[in-house]
Amino acid sequence: MQFCFVTLSLMIKAVLLGGGNVAFHLAKALLRASNVSLVQVYNRNLDAIKHLAHETQLTDNLKQLIASDIYIISVSDHAIKSVSEKLPKRDALIVHTSGGTVMSVLENHKRTGVFYPLQTFSKKRAVNFNSIPLCIESNNPDDLRLLDTLAKEISNQVYHINSIQRHQLHTAAVFVNNFVNHLYAIGDEICTLSNIDPNILQPLIQETALKVKDLKPIDAQTGPARRGDHQVIKNHLENLSDNHREIYKLLSQSIAKTYGKKL
Repeated sequence: MQFCFVTLSLMIKAVLLGGGNVAFHLAKALLRASNVSLVQVYNRNLDAIKHLAHETQLTDNLKQLIASDIYIISVSDHAIKSVSEKLPKRDALIVHTSGGTVMSVLENHKRTGVFYPLQTFSKKRAVNFNSIPLCIESNNPDDLRLLDTLAKEISNQVYHINSIQRHQLHTAAVFVNNFVNHLYAIGDEICTLSNIDPNILQPLIQETALKVKDLKPIDAQTGPARRGDHQVIKNHLENLSDNHREIYKLLSQSIAKTYGKKL
């Protein structure tokens, strides 16, 4: 006679608080996870989470939160402390998803942590959560293990990052994402004003991003500031608006200084 032994995994019960971009995608990832039960989603505006009505329980009342293993606060940075202070006191892990907020903002609870997905999120664009780095933190070893288990349910990239490291990581993310996207917008505007289809820049944008997979960014740098080409830089500056001119000068000077050039 043959026996079949099955190892049963404990289901992690989670409550998600928030209805913004991060919460939107995190809810989808948690609902797909095999060993996670997203038992409830809270948001003060139920319209923002009504798309989840057939997936889990919804509420706009913090006093009606369901008992859970973990409560994930995924709201704007300035609202984290306020939401945390209004949460009922329970023997559960309370975490936030912010990259720029210290864990101690949750100090009114005994068990706290951070569950930070390092990615840019927009509701209208799908993301593959499996490839998103998840940065976790907790001062309690057991809670850190719980966060690690939860993180690995939805992502293949899990990092143990403390608050100081996360602050620096978030700063780096602003440079490589928010600032770069702003530069995309400027490039788009320059093309549009010159009656050029901005899509012509897409292959260049894609190659720039792909190249740093094979080369360190400092080795991948090209352009007039890298070469110290004064005439090209002068020509560009003459054709730019005041605001764009200042950005161009600042970045060109930074690049030139990095490579020992003088502008």
